[in-house]
Amino acid sequence: MEIEQTMKIKVEHNPSEERLKEMQVKSWPIWTKEESEFPWTYDTTEICYLLEGDVIVTPDNGEPVEIKKGDLVTFPAGMSCTWKIRSAVRKHYCFQ
Repeated sequence: MEIEQTMKIKVEHNPSEERLKEMQVKSWPIWTKEESEFPWTYDTTEICYLLEGDVIVTPDNGEPVEIKKGDLVTFPAGMSCTWKIRSAVRKHYCFQ
């Protein structure tokens, strides 16, 4: 049961400008991707902040999670999932 808890995607909708500044989000690299669908596995924890886009991320054996522009998202290390990008993504990202 413990593993299941750590494998959840955490989404923070519209975090404050202060929080983003504190995390130095604007200094993180930017990743972009057009509409597409692909499998992905996280080797390390990733935190990202969506500048643009609309995505459904479905963890293997899990429930789909919708993420959109303005969301601060944490993906746990070791999670495998499928990304379905419904509108082009542009995001800041940081591996931890």
